[in-house]
Amino acid sequence: MTTEFKARSGAEPSAEPGPAAVVKTALSGFLKEIKGFQGEVETRMQQQEERLTMLQSKTFTGRPALAAAAIEEAPHQKAFAAYLRSGDDDGLRALSLEGKALNTAVAAEGGYLVDPQTSETIRGVLRATASIRQVATVVNVEATSYDVLVDRSELGSGWATETVTLSETATPQIERISIPLHELAAMPKASQRLLDDAAFDIETWLANRIADRFARAEAAAFVSGNGVDKPTGFLTHSKVANDAWAWGALGYVATGADGDFAAVNAADAIVDLVYALEADYRANASFVMNSKTAGAVRKMKDADGRFLWTDGLAAGEPARLMGYPVLVAEDMPDIAAGAYALAFGDFASGYTIAERPDLRVLRDPFSAKPHVLFYASKRVGGDVSDFAAIKLLKFAVS
Repeated sequence: MTTEFKARSGAEPSAEPGPAAVVKTALSGFLKEIKGFQGEVETRMQQQEERLTMLQSKTFTGRPALAAAAIEEAPHQKAFAAYLRSGDDDGLRALSLEGKALNTAVAAEGGYLVDPQTSETIRGVLRATASIRQVATVVNVEATSYDVLVDRSELGSGWATETVTLSETATPQIERISIPLHELAAMPKASQRLLDDAAFDIETWLANRIADRFARAEAAAFVSGNGVDKPTGFLTHSKVANDAWAWGALGYVATGADGDFAAVNAADAIVDLVYALEADYRANASFVMNSKTAGAVRKMKDADGRFLWTDGLAAGEPARLMGYPVLVAEDMPDIAAGAYALAFGDFASGYTIAERPDLRVLRDPFSAKPHVLFYASKRVGGDVSDFAAIKLLKFAVS
């Protein structure tokens, strides 16, 4: 039996198509659907890419670029370079103040805050310098002084029962130590002709000169500063034999020989010094001495012939003496009669450095013609904050 179909155009009825024609028609429709789906996917992907491009341009517009080349074009850096080279401060004055960066404020006395890159270079050198700064506590303050509150006595306590009245116990004593901030200054100079050379990296040169001068001045003051217009060094305070130690002075242990270690059992003085410090402080303690003292101590051996000194096993790791790290600070005194040439203690607890985070530079083209002076200054202070945390080794009989 043959079924007839009528065409849509009103043509005469035709016979039913064969299997091949049905398959061909189905494949043709399927391919059309695939092409339509592919076109829709491509359209959506293109729209998504346009959205991402738009969002990316909105997100990063106005942000500081990460590339070094872009950083060099930062407005504050260009303005600071112009100020150093020619004294043109219009660029600096046009910048708006931002609290998050040290790059735009004009100081009341006419000095300018240094751009962040130069400031961080100087701070990095100061942190890497072999001075007490490496082991002490460093705090940033905005005031003219910093107060440290120290609880230097024990809180009273006692055993109690349910029925017996508890008597009053001792109250701890709070010690207030005020650390004033002093002005640390450096004044490098450069010829105007050198500054006019466009290839001269004045910011890096200035940062290195300031950092070197500040590092040497700080290191000396933190050890032996007298507190007059400079920090108070820990060796400036009174010193008493450790058996008679009291708050306000540093305790010392004698070597048993004037200007040297004892001829017999020289290492005993080092051992006595370590255990003169309370156990709570020993956990974070370190030795401080200069190179000459380190050369003498490095030769010491215990009763079994083993060296007390061991070098660091990894790069950058400090050497150790009796298991404690050693800081070689050249501003410590040499071994001499009555000298306190070696210190041991928890300097993070025992010594506090307070400083303002800003660094200022004032350009002076008049005082040293044809050179230009750059007066750089910062404010820093330091003092002993816990007299029980540091012990000294005295090279004397007693």
